[in-house]
Amino acid sequence: MGKCQRFCPACGRKMKQQFIGLKHCSCGVSWKKDIGYFERTPDMIFSLKHQIINGKRKTFPHISYQSPEKE
Repeated sequence: MGKCQRFCPACGRKMKQQFIGLKHCSCGVSWKKDIGYFERTPDMIFSLKHQIINGKRKTFPHISYQSPEKE
């Protein structure tokens, strides 16, 4: 079986996989399975979210944002 390679639309390089369904390129573009291509911002936090579906534990990539720190 061959691998499905994602190429960055901005620079044309291969994207590297961080999680299943989430790939990054060094130029600042990312791809997520459900939303497609997007540009990363410094306040994004990438993590795995666990859900129980039909009695089985599944992991999904999740994007959250840092809240601005108050002084």
